Amino acid sequence: MRRRNFISLVGGAAAWPLVARAQQRERVRRIGVMLNLAADDPEGQARLAAFLQGLQEAGWAVGRNAQIDIRWSTGNREQSRKQAIEMAALAPDVIFVFSAQLLAYVRDASRTTPIVFVAVSDPVASGFVESLARPGGNATGFMSFEYGMSAKWLELLKDIAPQIARVAVLYDPGNPGGLPQFSAIQAVAPSLRVEVSALVARDARDIERGIASFARSPDRGLIVTLITEAIVHRDLTVQLAARHKLPAIYPLRSFVTAGGLAYYGNDVAADCRLAAGYVDRILRGEKPADLPVQAPTKYQIVINLKVAKALGLDVPPMLLARADEVIE
Repeated sequence: MRRRNFISLVGGAAAWPLVARAQQRERVRRIGVMLNLAADDPEGQARLAAFLQGLQEAGWAVGRNAQIDIRWSTGNREQSRKQAIEMAALAPDVIFVFSAQLLAYVRDASRTTPIVFVAVSDPVASGFVESLARPGGNATGFMSFEYGMSAKWLELLKDIAPQIARVAVLYDPGNPGGLPQFSAIQAVAPSLRVEVSALVARDARDIERGIASFARSPDRGLIVTLITEAIVHRDLTVQLAARHKLPAIYPLRSFVTAGGLAYYGNDVAADCRLAAGYVDRILRGEKPADLPVQAPTKYQIVINLKVAKALGLDVPPMLLARADEVIE
């Protein structure tokens, strides 16, 4: 979807209910959408566009049989909590949420409204669902990974930069998935002969101060976990890693296209499109409790070779052969 068309679509959201009433008598279903980024963030735009495309493919058309209420939280927790309460009060037929943080707020606001999620790490361990096969509550969706997979980030970092002896893990202990991701990395660190330390990322000031302090000594690297706070400040994080010459592994491809070194993870935009299928099934009568949570079937490796060369790193040919994409 072209950017101008996307902006036009979102800009016209307020008029959708009026258009729907003017159309044929087909019942209009209300779909809530909550995103953890700013409305002008390319990452958020790509996710929403993929979701809307999936809805269209399933036969849902805004103004004919669907009304969509969209909220952008920009990663602000208090704002997100208020928006979740407001969204639940609208009594939508289903709510689509992007991130564990938003999922927690929406579930607190309503235990009955059906919820479909993406970009949530280990929903069983986080207590969002009873099991992947039988979620059991009012939420289901597409998980990004189990917490143990976080260790793969450290393994990839050591493969690219074997000289690294100490690694900072950027996370926020206030985020539901932050501490478990850090713990998984910390558990595997001794076997890789790496010392791991926490770098708290509540806001831009924390990130800037933390990276600058950590990078004072040589043979250091950085891992950015999959949390909203890091995604909101990804440009800053990538710039700081480059400035301080820190080899870094990121949780989303957008970090690498912005100038980061490497990414390992699943395709969240693809999950958004698939999640529209779950929204469709719920609107047609199925219950979230009966729809299994889907785990990724494939994880991607993307390496920015230009950044590697700038850092003086020789990426092993075998790793380049394994990569799904190499940016030169």
